[in-house]
Amino acid sequence: MRDFASCFSENAIQTTSCSNYSNTSCFPQNSSTTPSTQNNVTCLYNVILSNKKHLLIIVSWSKTNVSQTLYIQFGDNPSNSFKISAISKKKKGKKSIEFDYDYDNHKKVEVFWDLCDARYNNMFGPEPIDKYYVVVTFDSEIVLSLGDIEEKKFKNYCNSMAKFSLVSRQEHFSGNTIYSTKAQFCENGSKHDILISCRGENEGKNIHQQHNYPALSICIDKKMVIKVKRLQWNFRGNQSIFLDGLFVDLMWDVHDWFFNSTNSGCAVFMFRTRSGLESSRLWLEDKDKLMHKNQDKVEFSFMIYACKTT
Repeated sequence: MRDFASCFSENAIQTTSCSNYSNTSCFPQNSSTTPSTQNNVTCLYNVILSNKKHLLIIVSWSKTNVSQTLYIQFGDNPSNSFKISAISKKKKGKKSIEFDYDYDNHKKVEVFWDLCDARYNNMFGPEPIDKYYVVVTFDSEIVLSLGDIEEKKFKNYCNSMAKFSLVSRQEHFSGNTIYSTKAQFCENGSKHDILISCRGENEGKNIHQQHNYPALSICIDKKMVIKVKRLQWNFRGNQSIFLDGLFVDLMWDVHDWFFNSTNSGCAVFMFRTRSGLESSRLWLEDKDKLMHKNQDKVEFSFMIYACKTT
C-alpha cells in the first residue's frame, strides 16, 4: 500500500464537479462483452459500543465454482473469527465464540444468520442483496445487523444496539477488463452505479497511421468522470470528484496489467472520501488510519481489485 501512495503527488489532484461530468457513454452501445465476475466482498465496520469503546468487525463474502463462504473476524486477531463454508447447506443458524476483547477480559460473541431466501446480484455475486439477515451480538449488545433484519426478533434478546458504520469495502473481480458495481459513499447518500472499462482506442490522423492504444474509462451513474488515454504509459494516477457533498479521491494502478510477467496481473481502483480540500494522504497504510482523530467520524474507502484473466 505504501509503495502505491508514493506514486502520487498530493499537489497534482484534479477536482471535477458533478456538473462537469461528461455525458459520453462509458460502455459502447453495441458491445456484447459482459462485466467480470465478482468473487469476493470484504467490509470493515467500526462499532461504537455502549461503553464508548470501539470494535472493528470484518465481514467477508466469497464464492467459487464449488463453494460459498461467509467469514467474520472481530478485532485484529484472526483467531477471533469464524467461517461458515458451503452456505448453501447452512442457510440458517447460530454460532458463538469467546472473544479476548481487552487483555484477559473475555466476552461472548454470537452470530445469527438466515440466508434461506437470500437473493444475489444476477445469481453470481457472493454477497446477498436482500431477503436475508446477519446479526452479531457482543456481550448482549447488538453490534452489527446486515440485511432485512426484523428488530423485534432480537429486541428481547439484547439490552441495547450499538452504533456501527461502514469504514471500507473491497471487491475482487476476475475475468475481462469491464467491472460493474454499486457504492454508497456516505450514510445518507444514494447508491451509485460504477462502471470501469478498459478497451483499445484507435489514435492517428488517418487510417494508415492509426494505432490501437488501451484506454481507461470510469463512469458513475452512466456519466464519465475519468478518461485515461494510452494507459500503458499512464498506468497510475489520481483525480478528485465532488459527489453527494463530499470530495472523493479516485485512484488507479493498472501497472500489473501490462508489466506482470505472468500475464495475470491485478489492477487496483480506489475511491476514498475526505472532508475537504485540505492536504490528505491518498492511500491508506492500515485500517486504523481510516478513522478521524475524534473517533466519531470515519472516512470511507472503496477498493476494487481487478484481475484480468482473459
